[in-house]
Amino acid sequence: MKPSSYAADKKGKSGIKRIINAFGYSKDGLAAAYRYESAFRQVLWLNLILIVLTFILNFDSATKMLLIIASFVSLITELFNTAVEAAVDHTSTEKHELAKRAKDAGSAAQLLALTMLGIVWAIALWRGYV
Repeated sequence: MKPSSYAADKKGKSGIKRIINAFGYSKDGLAAAYRYESAFRQVLWLNLILIVLTFILNFDSATKMLLIIASFVSLITELFNTAVEAAVDHTSTEKHELAKRAKDAGSAAQLLALTMLGIVWAIALWRGYV
């Protein structure tokens, strides 16, 4: 990279300045995902409700941790899915087999994450309340 390029300016930071910048980029990413992606908003609100329920219902500490981890995996997966879709759409909005595969793989990852979330919750509720 040329020292004067935009990427070099962003990557050239180190120490606390880099950490502060990275936090800002992360905050911007969360805000953009919430603002522009209805799927992210839906998954976020679902998981916020589930995390609150985790503390309301009488689960042991290990179960609570597992339920919260499953919620975060679902949220992280949706962010990756959103990033893939944005990158593919930025490259081209024309129909292309590779673009479809990329988007479908991101969607499949989220399906698996939500399936895992459902299974973990079903087991926790079964063990705790049935």
